[in-house]
Amino acid sequence: SLVVVLLALAGQTLGGLRTALTVLLLMLFVLATGYWQAAMSSIYLTVLSVALALAIGLPLGIWVSGQPRLHRPVQLVLDTLQTLPTLVYLLPAVMLFRNGDFSALIAIVSYAVAPAIRYGMVGMAHVPSERMEAALMSGCTPWQSFRHVRLPSALPTLLLGVNQTVMMALSMLVIAALVGTRELGQEVYTSLARGETGPGIVAGLCVACIALVADALLKSGAQRAARHEGEAHA
Repeated sequence: SLVVVLLALAGQTLGGLRTALTVLLLMLFVLATGYWQAAMSSIYLTVLSVALALAIGLPLGIWVSGQPRLHRPVQLVLDTLQTLPTLVYLLPAVMLFRNGDFSALIAIVSYAVAPAIRYGMVGMAHVPSERMEAALMSGCTPWQSFRHVRLPSALPTLLLGVNQTVMMALSMLVIAALVGTRELGQEVYTSLARGETGPGIVAGLCVACIALVADALLKSGAQRAARHEGEAHA
C-alpha cells in the first residue's frame, strides 16, 4: 500500500533505517489483520482531531506563556481536564449533536487539547533567555523574535506535545466507539459485546500499532529538531 511506503520513507528521513523498519513492520501487521479499512478510518479521525486540538491548544499555550498571572489558573484547569473520566467528554457532545462521528470528533478534541496547551506553555518557557536578549539587542521585532528565535528553540518540545496529543486522541478513540463511530474502536467494542476475545485483541493491537508508529515518527522528528537546533547555536 502507498500509505505503508510513505510512512516507511518518513521513518527513514526522520530516524534512519531502524525507525523505517519499525514503522514498516507495524503497518504490515495492521495490513495483515484485515482491519486496514477500519485503521484508515481511525487515522483519518485521529489526524483531524489532533489538527483541531493543536490549532486550538498550541496558540493558546504560547499566548498563556507570556501571561505569568494566568499560569497557575490555567495549570489548574489543565490538571482538572486530565483527571476527568473519559466518558465525561462524550456526554456534552452526544447531548448537542447526538451519536455519530461528529460527536466523537468533539469528544476527542476536548480530551486531547490539554497536552497541546501544556506543551505550548512549556516549550516557550524553556527558550534560553540569552537568545531572547540577543534578539532584543539585534533590534528584532516581537514577531521576528518569535519566528526566528522562540519557535525554533521550542520546536523539539512542541513536537513532543504533538506526540502526547496524538496519544491522548488515540486513547479516546476506543471510548468514542460508544457514540457509533466506524473505525477500530468500534471493532473493539463490537467484539467485546459479542464475546469475541480474539478479534477484539487484534483490533486493539492495531490501535497500539498506529500509536507506536506516531510515537516513533514524532520522537524521531523531535530528536532531529533538537540536533539541528544544537548545531545551529553551537
